[in-house]
Amino acid sequence: TSALAALAIAGWVGVTLVPILAKRTPLRWIGYKMEYRVTLEGWIYLGGIILVALAALNTGNNLLFLILACLIALVLMSGILSSITLSGIEMRLVLPEHIFAGQPVRVMAELGNEKLTLPSFSLRLEATKTKQAPAAMLETPVYFPYLPKHDRVQQTIPMTFPRRGIYRQDAFRIVTRFPFGFLRKARQINLKTEALVYPSVEPGAEYLEILPGLQGALESLTKGRGQDLYALRDYLPTDSARHVHWKASARSGSLMVREFTREDDCRILLVLDPHLSEEESSRLKPGLSRTNERFERAVTICASLAWHFYENNSLLQFRSAGVETPLAPADEIIFAILEHLAIAQPLPSDPHQSLMADLAASPELFKIIVTSQPHGSVPASVWSSSYVVFLDDPVQ
Repeated sequence: TSALAALAIAGWVGVTLVPILAKRTPLRWIGYKMEYRVTLEGWIYLGGIILVALAALNTGNNLLFLILACLIALVLMSGILSSITLSGIEMRLVLPEHIFAGQPVRVMAELGNEKLTLPSFSLRLEATKTKQAPAAMLETPVYFPYLPKHDRVQQTIPMTFPRRGIYRQDAFRIVTRFPFGFLRKARQINLKTEALVYPSVEPGAEYLEILPGLQGALESLTKGRGQDLYALRDYLPTDSARHVHWKASARSGSLMVREFTREDDCRILLVLDPHLSEEESSRLKPGLSRTNERFERAVTICASLAWHFYENNSLLQFRSAGVETPLAPADEIIFAILEHLAIAQPLPSDPHQSLMADLAASPELFKIIVTSQPHGSVPASVWSSSYVVFLDDPVQ
């Protein structure tokens, strides 16, 4: 009689309740691919089940069989509840607009629970590592203890990208050990995320060695209304009387005025020469070779110099192989320069030295050239209005 009653109740549930629940369940949740792994606690628990099963079979004790059934039911319940917890979860990752290598940034990770009636518990978000990208974007997993029904939860994650370039992450995983910790179940979320990381603009030792000589070259070639005297010249009606040099005027018999250096009036052409010397081209290999490390130094120096002129709001232009920005205030083009420097790669030797030859067509611009070419490779027509950083110099 009890068996018939149980079958009747099961049939009534299957006819009345199951179709209603099925209509409220999005079909896309059914096709989730789950990954399973039994935890240490789970193996211990399974070992206990085996011991109880052996005891029940040897003794024929109905109470042991009842305990065995309850233990097995807990395993089944653990699998069902963990699947429910992982279902209906959506993810969003928000990166800062500008990211610099070596500088900590804060990234916002957001999980959304689309289930209308059930919350999710004990979720851990981590990046999926692949052979093509061994360095995962999300190095440290993020833990969400509770995700309410039909709601979203955000967490801020500190991240640091060690090198410049493009970081790509195609997928993430949501992992849970809820409810009993017997199973570690994970679901993959395909979310293509890309981060463009600029080279570091922090003033390094090499940049600080370059800066005094560069400032001296700028002061010797520019004039303005700064603090350092540049030259004396004849007075013009537009000049201020406070700049008249009276002693020089008395000696010459005509009014003479003082001119001062001013860096922000100078028009700067920043040049990154990505072409290697013939010797370096033969040693160029993928990875962190000595040649590539030297090129990374060149990129970092260019980025630091560009940032220096951006802070001074100078008129700046950038040029490299196949890349040229307009001459404009540095704050208008700084991120266009950094975007190119983020993805720049060393190129084989150019026997025609096309980049250097084209610089001679801009004599009105003061050129700052960063190159790994040997001394003597810069044309004389360019040298007179340039400051050249040779990467093979031990000290600039």
